[in-house]
Amino acid sequence: MKSKCVPACTEQPPLGARALDPARDTAGRTRSLTTRPAAGCTRELLTTAPQAFHAGVDDVLLTALALAVRSWRAERSGSDGRAGVLVGLESHGREQLVEGLDLSRTVGWFTSLYPVLLDPGPLDPRAPGRFDAGLVDRAVKNVKEQLRAVPDHGVGYGVLRHLDPAARGRLSGGAGPRIGFNYLGRHPAPGDGPVADWEVLPDGGAPAPADPGMPVHHVLDVNAHTEDGPDGPRLTARWTWAADLLGEADVAALADAFDRALRAVAEHSAQPDAGGWTPSDLPLVSLDQAQLDRLQNKWGGRA
Repeated sequence: MKSKCVPACTEQPPLGARALDPARDTAGRTRSLTTRPAAGCTRELLTTAPQAFHAGVDDVLLTALALAVRSWRAERSGSDGRAGVLVGLESHGREQLVEGLDLSRTVGWFTSLYPVLLDPGPLDPRAPGRFDAGLVDRAVKNVKEQLRAVPDHGVGYGVLRHLDPAARGRLSGGAGPRIGFNYLGRHPAPGDGPVADWEVLPDGGAPAPADPGMPVHHVLDVNAHTEDGPDGPRLTARWTWAADLLGEADVAALADAFDRALRAVAEHSAQPDAGGWTPSDLPLVSLDQAQLDRLQNKWGGRA
C-alpha cells in the first residue's frame, strides 16, 4: 500500500507560543468560538463554486482555510505567507473505494484522519489580506489537485502510520499538523422545522464529548457544517483551541480571514470565466494546469 500523504515531519511555522504539551494542553483547557462565515453566500459556496471548478465542497472550504491561515500568519509575523498549511483532515471514511461497495446497511462513521499539505500559492506580499480573482482561481485549482493526489481519500493512512513497520518510521517523526479540520456535511437547522428523527447538537450534548484530561491533538480544531434553515443554507464553523497557546483575539482574526476568503471564492465563482478543468479531471490526456489554462483562455468559458 502506497501513500502520498504528507509525512508528519513537514516543517511548519509555529501556531502558538510553544509546542503542544499533553500534560497541559487538554480538552478541559480549551476554548471555543462559533462563527457563521460567508453569511448570505453559503449557497454559492455549496453549488456555484464546486460546479465552476468541478470540485467538492471540501475543496472549496479547505482552499479558504489555507488562504486564511497564510494571510493570518503573514499579517502577524510580517512573513511573505509562502509556507504551506499542514492540516489534519478528518472525514467520515465512507468512501466508494471500489466499484459496487454498498454501505447502505451501515450506520455511523469509519473515521479517517490524515495529514495533507495545502499550498494555495503565494499571496500578494504588499497586501496579504487581499484575495483577488487571480489568486482565488489559482488557489482552488492548486488545493483541489493536492487533495486528489491523496490515495483513497486518506483512508489507508492510519494503517500505514500505526501498523505498517516500514511506513511507521517515516510517518511518525517530527511534529504533526497543528490544525485539524472536519466538514460534517449538511443538516436541517435545529428547531427550524418539524421534529425529525435526527438533529444536530452543536455542543455534543451530554456527557462531555471528551474527558477533560485527554490531551488535544491539535492547537486549533475547526469543525464546520451547513444548516438548512427557512432562509436558506448557513455555514457554521466551530473553532476550538488550546487556551494556553492561542488567544481569543488570534482565533477571531483567523475566523475573519476565513470569512473573507470564502466570500472571495463565492464572488469569483459567479463570474463566467471562473474555474475550469484541472489535470485530475482529464486522466486520459497528459496536460498540466498551465496548458489547460491556455486552452481555456483560447476558447473561452469555464469549460
